[in-house]
Amino acid sequence: MKIFRKVTEMPWLEPGIPDDAEVPGDDAGRPKMVALAMFLAVVTSVFFLFVMAYVERMELDDWNPVNEPRLLWLNTLFLIVGSVAMQRTRKLANSGVTRLNGPLLLGGLMAIGFLAGQYLAWQALRDTGLYALTNPASAFFYLLTAVHALHLLGGLYVWARTVWRSLQGGDANRIRISVELCSVYWHYLLLVWLALFALMLST
Repeated sequence: MKIFRKVTEMPWLEPGIPDDAEVPGDDAGRPKMVALAMFLAVVTSVFFLFVMAYVERMELDDWNPVNEPRLLWLNTLFLIVGSVAMQRTRKLANSGVTRLNGPLLLGGLMAIGFLAGQYLAWQALRDTGLYALTNPASAFFYLLTAVHALHLLGGLYVWARTVWRSLQGGDANRIRISVELCSVYWHYLLLVWLALFALMLST
């Protein structure tokens, strides 16, 4: 469980990097961005190990491929739209806008829609008799999608804080940094999901 806690920690929110840290000029968000980059490097390594285990495990005789629910295509679209919305928010924040309610809310709502869709996809699999312990393929499906969803939930926590600041008309620089972090994280999780989805579809 210790390693699980490590890969779900968000170091850019730790006390060592205060939310209102004062750094001159355009470098104000650099400490948090570096922390985020380090976190994503660790998460990438973990997902890579999962994928390697997936590829090796599927070579054994007891592997029965899972027919992925079609709903996953809609869920993928949610993530794509959310990523585009967060990029739009990032551009607005960099231009000095502090009230980013429209695209910022859309980005988060798409992520929430994705999570709701994933739950429905899991329910659809359970309705067909496929549970986490039914066979190795279904176990990996639940594991990979659940770990990805958990990281997205963590991103929604940062997003909610950013929405609150935007609604309150907070400091433009602090909002910009939060939006930068959210947008990078959204893009990253989209890429991870596309890779996982492609892997599951091809096997």
